[in-house]
Amino acid sequence: MPKRGVTRRTAIESAAGATVAAWLTPKAVAAAQGHGFRQSVCRWPFAKIPIRDFFRAVADLGLTAVDLLTPEEWPVAREFGLTCSMGSGLGGTIVDGLNDPANHEAIVKGLTEGIPRAAEAGVPNVITFFGNRRGRADDESIANSVAALRRIVPTAERHGVTVCVELLNSKVNHKDYQGDRTPYGVAVVSQVSSPRVKLLYDIYHMQIMEGDVIRTLRDNQQWIAHYHTAGVPGRHEIDDTQELYYPAVFRAIRDTGFTGYVAHEFVPTRDPLTALGEAVRMGRG
Repeated sequence: MPKRGVTRRTAIESAAGATVAAWLTPKAVAAAQGHGFRQSVCRWPFAKIPIRDFFRAVADLGLTAVDLLTPEEWPVAREFGLTCSMGSGLGGTIVDGLNDPANHEAIVKGLTEGIPRAAEAGVPNVITFFGNRRGRADDESIANSVAALRRIVPTAERHGVTVCVELLNSKVNHKDYQGDRTPYGVAVVSQVSSPRVKLLYDIYHMQIMEGDVIRTLRDNQQWIAHYHTAGVPGRHEIDDTQELYYPAVFRAIRDTGFTGYVAHEFVPTRDPLTALGEAVRMGRG
């Protein structure tokens, strides 16, 4: 989720399709989804690109989905043959999340009303959050989160939409966020025990908090329904300027048999569509 805006505008408005086509062959585009997991991209790091130009470029890359779109944006994506891989704006906020009973009525209402809309629009996942700690013990907050999610399960299971609770770092971007480690998230979703309540494992955030990404995702694959990518440090391109070696991470995800979405959520420091294209090509292996 966004913490700060994009800082560069480089040949955006007129070059969306041309930038991608310059280095991706039609054969590569046609093979986009042929390697196990599916790739997507979050809208917010590319927000300086007009939305229709961005969706056109995403489709030209051979992707079929864009992440973290609000319901108002879903039909715009469909104009370009795209779905939303993770619906947002329905279930609470990063700060005010599942761990506080005071938030439960709003979160449950938002998700139980939003999930049928997501299903009708072909949106497979919706996002929600654990919330800021504010002095609460883990045991108390886990119990609170489980109680709220169990109220949402019947709607999620009936409509076939997965509620994904995001793991975020509390060290750099989201101070005091309680769901900042994989064991905490697993404790919640395992107690809910529904195939429609799982984790959004953000690789960037969890590398900051606990590292050991490949072992962690292998050991917890049954609890993970979605991934986000970005480079560490800085949340920029997933290239050789940062400490994670994403080709190995992608292979590990693929080897688990994961067939959901891996969504790119990095903030580009250079031409945004070129950077996105490079990430997509890396994800194809």
